[in-house]
Amino acid sequence: MENPSVAERMRAPLPYEVRSLGYPRRRKNGGHNRCGILTRMGPGGNVRIDVERSILHSADEAAAAIRALLSERKICALNLISSPGSGKTTLIEALLARFEGKGGIAVVEGDIETEIDAERIRKHGVQVRQINTRSSCHIQPSRLLSVLREMDLSETRLLLVENVGNLVCPAEVSLGEDARVVLLSVTEGDEKPLKYPLVFKTSDLLVITKTDLLPYVTFDVDRVRRAARVANPAVEIFEVSATTGAGMSALLDRIEALRATKNASPL
Repeated sequence: MENPSVAERMRAPLPYEVRSLGYPRRRKNGGHNRCGILTRMGPGGNVRIDVERSILHSADEAAAAIRALLSERKICALNLISSPGSGKTTLIEALLARFEGKGGIAVVEGDIETEIDAERIRKHGVQVRQINTRSSCHIQPSRLLSVLREMDLSETRLLLVENVGNLVCPAEVSLGEDARVVLLSVTEGDEKPLKYPLVFKTSDLLVITKTDLLPYVTFDVDRVRRAARVANPAVEIFEVSATTGAGMSALLDRIEALRATKNASPL
C-alpha cells in the first residue's frame, strides 16, 4: 500500500485534538489576511474562524500546477520546513556536495527578507532563486509557481525549496512537493512534535539535527521519535550532525533514492 500524499495527510484527522488560533490581520484594501483566515471574537470570548475557500482553492490549484510541471520534467521536489536555525541551508549545501556532477539541482530560498541564504547557495554554482515573502509566514504556491516558470529547469533533476523558518504556516500549505522534510534541532526542545503536530503529521522525513550537541542540552530523542510516530506512523526519522558528519550518509542516500525514483518514473 502506497504512503498517503502530503495533501491526504493534511486532510486526515490527528490522533488527538488540536486547536489552532488565527491572528486577525487585514490588508489596506480590505481583503482578508495572508493565510485566508479571518478571526473574530465571538460570545464568551471564543474565537470564530472563517476560512476563505476561494483563497485556499487558489493555493490548491497552484500546488497542482507545480506538481504537473515537475512531473512533466521528472523533477523530484523537496519542501524543507523547520524553525529558524535548524539546519535547512546546511542540509542543502550537503546535498549540493553529494550530487555534484550527478545531475542538476535547483534551489528556491524562502525568507521574510534578505537574500542571505540565496547568496550562500549561489557560491556553489547552482541555479537559485530567492522569494521574499515580506509579511507572509510561508511561501505561497502561486509565488513558487511563477518563479519556477521563469527558471530554466531543462537540466534540473532535484528541486530544493527552503520554506520560511517556522513550524506552523508552512505545514498548512502544499507546494506540490514529492516529499516534505521537517528538521528539528536538539537545541529546540523535544516537545515540538507535541506542540506542532501538523508539520510532523504531514512530513515524509524527520531530520533531527545538531546531534553533536546532545551531551550539552536536555533533549530526549526517544520522546521525539514516539511523538512523531503518533502523528505519522510512516515518517522516516534520521539523526544527523553536519559538524561531525554523523548520520549524514544515510539521509543523503535516502534523498538520492527519492530523486532516482522520480527521475525514472514514466511520464
